Amino acid sequence: MLAGAGLSATALAKPTTVIAPAAPDDEPAWRAIQAEFDVDRSMVNLNNGGVSPSPRLVHEAMKTALDTTNLAPAHYLWGVLEPGVEAVRGDLALEANVSPDEIAITRNASESLQIVQLGLPLTAGDEVVVSNLDYPRMRTTWAQRAARDGVVVREVVLPTPLPDDATIVALFRAQITERTRLVHVTQVLHWTGGVLPVAALCALAREAGAFSLVDGAHAFGLLPSDLRAYGCDAYGTSLHKWLNAPIGAGMLFVRRERIEQIWPLQPADPSLVGNIRKFEEIGTHPAAMHDAIGAALVFHRMVGRERKLSRVQALRRRWVDGIAGVGGARVLTTDDPARSAALGTVSFPGVEPGALAARLWSERRIFVTPIVHPDFVCIRVTPGIQTSREEVDRFVTAIRELVPS
Repeated sequence: MLAGAGLSATALAKPTTVIAPAAPDDEPAWRAIQAEFDVDRSMVNLNNGGVSPSPRLVHEAMKTALDTTNLAPAHYLWGVLEPGVEAVRGDLALEANVSPDEIAITRNASESLQIVQLGLPLTAGDEVVVSNLDYPRMRTTWAQRAARDGVVVREVVLPTPLPDDATIVALFRAQITERTRLVHVTQVLHWTGGVLPVAALCALAREAGAFSLVDGAHAFGLLPSDLRAYGCDAYGTSLHKWLNAPIGAGMLFVRRERIEQIWPLQPADPSLVGNIRKFEEIGTHPAAMHDAIGAALVFHRMVGRERKLSRVQALRRRWVDGIAGVGGARVLTTDDPARSAALGTVSFPGVEPGALAARLWSERRIFVTPIVHPDFVCIRVTPGIQTSREEVDRFVTAIRELVPS
């Protein structure tokens, strides 16, 4: 039970075992990490891109904080747990190499991005540059601004698989005009797992005098997290993906000098106009979710970001190599480690992805994501750091047996 004022869920973060540095193929070391997750091993979960499980120490920290809140909610929620958000803010800022006063704690990447999309002053005729492979909810939000405010949405059509970085930058540059006010960049494409050159695209926006907004939903916790180096004006991400924080935890970074110009989604006191905390004025919410982010950062640093990335990349390469040549398999994700992370997608000519995903689940209890885009169809396969090599091999065997040669 939390006993002292200001004591956060992070204080409860105690790993069950000692986490030792692990090379990508050091299975005994990764088994110790896998043992930190209470997950259903009767199935193979290869949809860790949408949301990932939390390790035991994070989940227990959240549950204990929720239990403590319930003892006397008005006291424990607002007087004991809520102040813990400031420690989390500082810890996230350290991870992102920015100031704590530039970090807002949100519920997910969508909320983070929509704060900027709907809050940035734009008028009829102002242009925003997006891509055909941005997340659907973000595209819907821009469509609403177009319908409501007369904002012009200019679309970059990105090929699949992605071309080289110079070509990507050139495609974005071709859509920028003197009316461009914002460039929307998705760091890791949820459709295929391809990685865009964020720093170069943010520099392009800066040259045009435009605001740069980065969707980092599938990046934070795996790819380098130095937001200052990216040069973006704002960055939104979910922390319940690769940081393994509780479900319903997100983060928004806004460059200090940009905060004042963005309206919050829910009105805040005028005294907060230049304060990043105005974006957190959403009414009563469970402090346990954001306080336990601190425990997730503890676990994240014990494992190590680089080791996490190398592990999931190794697992992705393992299944990609294992299904090579099966049913005309066409992998839509590059194997270049600088341009891909955990997500990988594959299409099989003549095989409907929804039907294949249904068979993998009903016949083998393997959970993948069917992807249907106007330009391609495929299944998305996403192992996590809690995924074993044997589970990946089960997927490879299933594909070899279920997909016609």
